[in-house]
Parts: sequence; C-alpha cells; structure tokens
Amino acid sequence: MPRKLRRRSKTGIYHIILRGVNKQTIFQDDEDRSYFIEKLEKYSSKYKFKIYAYCLMDNHIHAVIDEKDEGIDRIVKRISASYVYYYNNKYERCGHLFQERYKSETVEEERYFFILIRYIHQNPIKAGIVNNVEDYKWSSYKEYISKPRLVDVKFYLEMIDNNECKAIEKYKDFMKERGQEECLEYSIKLTDVEAIKQIKQKCGDNIIEEIQRMSTEEQEKVVRYIKEIKGISIRQIVRITRNKLCNCKKITQGSCPLVFLTYSHHHLNTMYLGDLF
Repeated sequence: MPRKLRRRSKTGIYHIILRGVNKQTIFQDDEDRSYFIEKLEKYSSKYKFKIYAYCLMDNHIHAVIDEKDEGIDRIVKRISASYVYYYNNKYERCGHLFQERYKSETVEEERYFFILIRYIHQNPIKAGIVNNVEDYKWSSYKEYISKPRLVDVKFYLEMIDNNECKAIEKYKDFMKERGQEECLEYSIKLTDVEAIKQIKQKCGDNIIEEIQRMSTEEQEKVVRYIKEIKGISIRQIVRITRNKLCNCKKITQGSCPLVFLTYSHHHLNTMYLGDLF
C-alpha cells in the first residue's frame, strides 16, 4: 500500500519528530548533541530555512521548522543523513539510526504555534530529567532570553509583545506555566534510566529493593503509584525490579486497567510479560 502523502503546511511551518529506530538512544554524549546542533546551524544557514524551536532528548528530537523554499522532506533528509553518517562512523556501526519516516504536523494557527514552543521546551520536564525549563541544556529555551545562535526568536517574541524586553519576561512566565498539551499526539516513552530516576523521586531511593519485601497489599499500592508516572511501561517495571516480580494479575483503578506483579515461584520471561499487554 502506498504511503499517505504528508499534508502541506499553508504557512510552511512544521513540527517534526525524529525518533531512534526501536526507540534506541540516538545521543550517547554531549559531543553527539553538539554535532547535531552544528548541522542544524550549517544547513539552516546554507538552505535558508528557519528554526523556531528544538529539543534534543535521548532517543528523539523535536523541532519547529519553516521550510521556506527548501521543502521539509529535503531538510529532514539532509540533517538526518549527515548525523547518521557521523554516528555510525563514531560508534563503528551500520544501518538505520532513525525510524524510516519522521513524524510531522502542520502549524497553521497562531495559538497552536504559541503553545507548541512551550510544549517542546517542557519535554525534559515531562520526562523527569529536570524540574525547570532553564535547567535543560539541549533545547532552544535559552536562545530566547540571551543571544540566539540558531533559532529565529524574533518571530515568536513579536507575537508576545512589540517591546523586546517585555516580550522576554512574558516568555519566561509562559514557559514556567505547566502545559498539558500533547502536540502531535506523541506519547513520552521513558528510558530505563529516566524511569528509575522518576520512581525514586516519587517513591524513595530504596523503593526498588524494598518492594520485593513488601506484602501483596503494599506492593499493589506502590505499583498503582508507579503507574501514575507518564511514559513508564510494564516491561520497564519488570526490568527495573530485576524481573523478580512475577505472576501478573489485573487490577483496576477507576476505569483504567492496571497490572499488578506479585511474587511467584514461577519465573516469567520479560518479553512474554511485555507481549501480554
């Protein structure tokens, strides 16, 4: 079946997401992130497209791009191909790094553009990496409050206020407001490292060891609590608890089915547990 054609943006502005194939990590260290930003800077300057926001996460990338005359497909292809060549060479690997087809959505309404920038800058907060947008190094947040390197900040700030100083202060306030938007219907998937950090923040540093000594009722309460963390999966709970929590039985929380893992003498395979849900 042929692929569905991408909808063309009337404004030329797109929100794009590049994800690692099978959700794998695409940035191993800060050198990788710096290289990717250098490529964004190089190609945006060479091909005259504009970038209004970006955020580099461990296994995916968000960007808001105005394609101008270049075309969004060619822009993404140039950037991704360049980075994959660098990454495969550095880590002595071959094959795909990104999912074959990037996600995109058109940005045609001023209000949506306005909240989209906040959504992208708040991604690290929603993933539990930082508590404040200003604490994350690898997004375009700080370009709006200092000298911009890559991002065209004028377009967005002038939407807020014609006075630049006032616009920046209003921008800071707006970025601090916790948005509930799910732009591009993209669900956050935590890495194990991120999930462990969030579990410990929510339940205490020793919870992973303590849960294995708890009664069934106590475990049930903890698992319900852990399942409130956005982006965590049952498969991760099994991995993080060293696969010692077994024998699944379903429980419910309101109308939302959850899964409770209890002790058993039988040892279920992690992949099998993942396939159950």
